[in-house]
Amino acid sequence: MARLITLLLLISAAACATQPPRFREEAAAKLDQLKFEGGERLYPAEYASVLQAFLKGDAYMMENESKEADRYFQLTLLKGDLLAREVAVEKARLLAEEKARLAEEQRQAELERLAKMEEERLAKARALEKAQKEAAEAERKKAKPPVKEPVLVPSWSVRRGESLPLIASRSEVYGDRNLWPLIYRANRDQIRDPRHIWPGQILRVPRNLGRDDYAEARHYAQEHPLH
Repeated sequence: MARLITLLLLISAAACATQPPRFREEAAAKLDQLKFEGGERLYPAEYASVLQAFLKGDAYMMENESKEADRYFQLTLLKGDLLAREVAVEKARLLAEEKARLAEEQRQAELERLAKMEEERLAKARALEKAQKEAAEAERKKAKPPVKEPVLVPSWSVRRGESLPLIASRSEVYGDRNLWPLIYRANRDQIRDPRHIWPGQILRVPRNLGRDDYAEARHYAQEHPLH
């Protein structure tokens, strides 16, 4: 009889025992989900608050305070849901920033590629233009050697065998034998007869004359030829 009473008491005590918390597994799954989605990394303080609520629930569960434990597990779920939404928004923002960064990098790379192509095109155009100029210059030099311009002299030292027409025909004097009257008129102080000049005489060669002066000199040379 005593054994039966003891057995009944044990059954009654087991029936009256506190039921285990209903929300612990769901709260634990929420913590795992937040950690997997980066909640601990993105919002460490908020994640720590959710974890703290879960650990308090576990502490009450160890003390067989199932009702109080469930209250903290529900709090874990509530805080976890709020944090999950913040994590989703932040991840979307970070994803948008990453897409924008990649797009900007691609845009800059395309601009650099186009700039390089343009630089290469201009370099080729300059090289071609330079080669064409060099070829044209070579052809010009080959076709016609450069003519050295004579240096015009202001005076002339008479050499043996020279005459006024011969002196006037020199390129550095006038390059025209018929302009000898110009020299003759500029040196009347030392030339009495244009047919007779002497080696060593320094004859002035007038410059800056007008058309009429040249025309008159040629006309005079035709009327008074020197032989």
